[in-house]
Amino acid sequence: MMAYRHSLPVVVLLALSFGAAQGETVTAQTVVQRCDLDTYAGDDNRSRLTVMLRDAGGNEKKNVYRRYWKNYAADKGDVFDKMVLVTEFPLDAKGTGFMRWAYKPEAGRDVDQWLYLPSLKKIRRVSVRDPADRFLGSDLSYWDISLRLAEQDEHRLVEERQQGGKTIYVVETQPREKSPLYSRLVARYERAGDWRDCNKTRIEYFDPNGVLLKVQTLSWQKVSDAWLWDTVEVRNRKTGHSSVFQVSDVAINVGLKDRLFTERSLKRGIR
Repeated sequence: MMAYRHSLPVVVLLALSFGAAQGETVTAQTVVQRCDLDTYAGDDNRSRLTVMLRDAGGNEKKNVYRRYWKNYAADKGDVFDKMVLVTEFPLDAKGTGFMRWAYKPEAGRDVDQWLYLPSLKKIRRVSVRDPADRFLGSDLSYWDISLRLAEQDEHRLVEERQQGGKTIYVVETQPREKSPLYSRLVARYERAGDWRDCNKTRIEYFDPNGVLLKVQTLSWQKVSDAWLWDTVEVRNRKTGHSSVFQVSDVAINVGLKDRLFTERSLKRGIR
């Protein structure tokens, strides 16, 4: 995951935060803003994304993608970030391309998505009809990986403590939608030093009835000054299904061109 670092890889990340002002009162809003929205993920990055899907019976499916991401959050337009995934494995799907453009909340636009199928040599638009739909068939929904500003939800600081040289924050979040996908989320953040080294390490998702639905655990890697996922696991408590995301071969600020994130590039293949 995101300038906004929600669940995927999803995900998305804004500009670098330079730490809290001396004497700043730490609130739930502070933690969400500093640790989710202000943490630096690079101006662009290139990586390999491996996704492992496991059902309750232990059956496993593996997908490997080359991932290209570029941050447009500081630009004047509506686009927040752009991402391209090119399938490397399984071999019978090699070359399949997926492109996603996400927009700033103030734009009031849904994401745009395209899928390229090399067997048909055609590109088709992919709409997101329901925020609960599963991203890449995983246990992360499109809602989970979408950009949400701190003021879009209600946040409460449940706990703040010191542990192992780090400051631990536990924040409870309640979405403000009339019919939310989740009744609440409980997230754990770990801060080492200043706010530039603050990461979300666990999220509990509760269904509309208040029952624990799934748990996401996250570990992070720092490449230069940028933070990206290392390994993320999501376990659905109701279905027994789980998803594991692993990010490797990361290169930060490689100068990805805008033309890479186009239908023409998706069809021709990323070189």
